[in-house]
Amino acid sequence: MPTLCVAGGQVLRPDGSVTTADVLVDQASGDIIDVAPELGGEADEVLDAAGSVVMPGLVNAHTHAAMTLLRGYADDKPLDAWLREDIWPAEATLEPVDVRAGTDLALLEMIRSGTTAFGDMYFHVPDVVAAVDDAGLRARVGHGIVTVGKDTETAHDDVDESLDVAREYDGAAEGRIRTAVMPHSLTTVSGEAFERCVEVARDIGVPLHLHANETRDEVDPLVDEYGTDPLQYADSLGVLDSGTFLAHGVHVSETEIDLLVERGSSVVHCPASNMKLASGMAPVQQYLDAGVTVALGTDGAASNNDLDLFDEMRDAAMLGKLAADRADAVAAPDVVRMATAGGADALGLPGGRLEPGAAADLAVVDLDAPHLTPVHDVVSHLVYAARGADVRHTICDGQVLMRDREVLTMDAERVKERARERAAVMADRAG
Repeated sequence: MPTLCVAGGQVLRPDGSVTTADVLVDQASGDIIDVAPELGGEADEVLDAAGSVVMPGLVNAHTHAAMTLLRGYADDKPLDAWLREDIWPAEATLEPVDVRAGTDLALLEMIRSGTTAFGDMYFHVPDVVAAVDDAGLRARVGHGIVTVGKDTETAHDDVDESLDVAREYDGAAEGRIRTAVMPHSLTTVSGEAFERCVEVARDIGVPLHLHANETRDEVDPLVDEYGTDPLQYADSLGVLDSGTFLAHGVHVSETEIDLLVERGSSVVHCPASNMKLASGMAPVQQYLDAGVTVALGTDGAASNNDLDLFDEMRDAAMLGKLAADRADAVAAPDVVRMATAGGADALGLPGGRLEPGAAADLAVVDLDAPHLTPVHDVVSHLVYAARGADVRHTICDGQVLMRDREVLTMDAERVKERARERAAVMADRAG
């Protein structure tokens, strides 16, 4: 049994306390053996964490990884125009090699900023799976379905592809990759297609993931058409249950929040994307008060424009206070839970907690930088002051993916070069 000890640092415990301890890892099983002082002598390999805090790896619960190729491609536009005029036409030109290049770039960025697991909705999913497998991360992936504007046969084929992906790749990469059925949203997928997605997802035992209640322009037409709130409409289709995780959830009624609690569905908050696209301010404190599981996501790099979850934690805390009009709302400990345990729970993946028996998905954050000095409160620093560039080591499933800022599972320069090449080709094709 090869073992790894992350030694000499402070450790962020599940209850939010910070203590001085080492973390001993079974690299064969990918689990944490023990968290206690002076464990280094028991390990085959020691990873230095002196002057650092060891925390659960961050979980980016909603993104579109390959959209790194579209970073800065179309900015400062409202969501509907941004999608229809710029993003969807560009994505229509993407080939599998482009998706692989964009996904590789996203994984490099996530590893370097302490993210060890993510949820990804996109297409050409086999190339996403191959990239995740090679990089060593953990993911919940799926093919995004859109039926609006398509003829019956094409729409049916799109649903089929998502269902086939969910069946074929669940459990890939020795279990690090799980799948979901991913209809894009309640306004871009027909009710008939949703019912089919629900039936198959339940049959094969994978969750559903979709965008929901992101903008007023999405919510109001559904209310007009169905005479009920969007999530009540979704529930009538069987969409909501304990495995379902929804992206955004910006414009919701109290009835819908109660429904999420009753069904056990989770919400992935994407504050930077919501601000950039002027989608609105999600009622995060209301979700937390009601007992909804809330996770954190960056959305795609085209609407963020990075995949740094430390940035996202700061945005979540700041925007949450504005939305609630309370300085004590969406407090730092809650935000850290959203970015770790909340994300793992929403995705149904291991990780998110640093304790014996948990998955050894870890980020080691160096606290020595000027912007992290002095340290009165480590948890406060992680939310309000830390940056992805402060991550020193990243570990997933017991394997060291980055040591002292060097990513070990990817050729960083080659990844960046390839992404630049494919982004240029995409832009030329899209005109």
